[in-house]
This record gives sequence, structure tokens and C-alpha cells, in this order.
Amino acid sequence: MNLLTRIERELEGIVATTATQQVPPLLAQALQHAVFPGGARVRPRLCMAVALACEAPDLTAPLAVAASIELLHCASLVHDDLPCFDDAALRRGRASVHKAYGERLAVLAGDGLIVLAFQSLARVAARDAARFAELFEIVATAVNAVSGIVAGQAWECEPQLDLSRYHQGKTGALFAAATMAGARAAGREAAPWRIFGERLGEAFQVADDLRDVLASVVELGKVPGRDAELGRPSAVGEFGLDGALARLDVLIEQTQSVIPPCAGAGLLRKLIRTESARLLPKELVRRAA
Repeated sequence: MNLLTRIERELEGIVATTATQQVPPLLAQALQHAVFPGGARVRPRLCMAVALACEAPDLTAPLAVAASIELLHCASLVHDDLPCFDDAALRRGRASVHKAYGERLAVLAGDGLIVLAFQSLARVAARDAARFAELFEIVATAVNAVSGIVAGQAWECEPQLDLSRYHQGKTGALFAAATMAGARAAGREAAPWRIFGERLGEAFQVADDLRDVLASVVELGKVPGRDAELGRPSAVGEFGLDGALARLDVLIEQTQSVIPPCAGAGLLRKLIRTESARLLPKELVRRAA
């Protein structure tokens, strides 16, 4: 069974706990809609890849934390799409949660996914209480109001911001959690993996900014051009198209150079190259050809 299949089954098992007679039916449907079908599952795959690179003896803990990180990511997308933020009609090629189920249920679904993420960690915490206490802290820090995705979203409400800090909170924090938690779930120290995750997250965000300008609706799975339309800060807006592409190249190079020593470092470098090629808008690939 490949990693993506294992991640999907883990998520299916967790979300299935919300499809009971006690859960309001429309809320259960909204939760399902928010998580499935998924996108590339970049963050949980990264978490699992780091765990395997660190020679995790058992994948139970890495799978649990990878799923919790993906649930938090899905929650952030539901909230990001709300009318009070991006007012996005599409997500992953179909109606966003608030378009499909209404704004009230979208807010509740996002909240429910946040709680569900930590519940999924709690269910396996008893097997290794000390290690899971650290994993809870890593994951919680990635979504907090100081430097996590809550802070990242809040920077959009400020009259001025630093683009790097904005990207670090909005995207980099959850990527850093994926790499740190993957290493810790495998029994390795988490701290050395922070910078790797942060650089990869920033690269992902710059690539996403490029896709917002150059990708089609079909390629992107949502309406492009929203950053400029909403006045959102972006790498393209700050550096221009060529500057943003140059920034992406630098970040990809830095990411590969800061992988901590581990048995699977070569596989991680291959993963970075594969993902960076996949993330490039087709328009840029055609220009380079």
C-alpha cells in the first residue's frame, strides 16, 4: 500500500467518526465535503516522507500526526474561502464548503475539523505519552495566533505586513510542523527539521502565487487571479513575475541544502524536485521548453 493510500484510509477512518446519528446530518456532509476528495495531500505526504527518511520503526504515530496536519490544513481552506476572507466559490475543482452548505455550516465545519485533528492525536497518545506531548506542541504551534496559520490569516487584516512573515505563518508553519512532527514521530529530534519545513513551505507559497497569476481554473482547481483582485500580498506582486520565479529557484536550492542528516536524505531531495516541477504552472513550463 503506497503512502497516499494509507493517508487517505487514515483520514477516512477519522472523518467516519463524525458520520453518526448524533452528528447533525448537514454538518457531517460538510465535514466530508471539506476533506474529500483531497488535493495532493502535500503536507501529510511530507510528514510521512520525513518519518520514513528517519527510519521510523512503526508508522502508527507518523500516520496519526500526518492526518491531524491535513485536517488542520483542510480547516484553514474552509475558513479561507469564507465570504469574509476570499469569498471563493471553488476549491479543488468543485464548490467550496460555504457555497455548497452555507456560511454557517462552513464556519462550524472548519471549527469541527480543528477539534477533530487534535482528537485524532489524542486517541493514540496513550501509546507514547511523552512523545505525543511534544507532537501536540508542534502541531498546536503551527496553528496558533503567534506564528501559526491563525497569525498568517490575521496578517491579511493589517494595513502593512512583511511578506516573509505572512508566508511563514500562512503556509510555512504547517510545513514546518509536518517535517518536525515526522521526525519526532520517528523518534528523532524535531528542532533540526524546522528550517527545512519553513523553506519548503515558503517555496510552496511562492509557487502558489505564481499559479494564481498563470494557471487556469482547471489547473488550479479554483478561480485564479484572486490575489490581485482582493489586494492580497503575494510574491508576484512584490517581486514581479521573473523575480518571483527567481525567488522560487533560490528557495528550492536552499531547501535541498538544509535537509538534516538522515538515511533517506536522497529520497527527500528527489521529492522536492518532483514537487517543485509539479507546482510550476504549465505556462511557465511551456516558456522554459
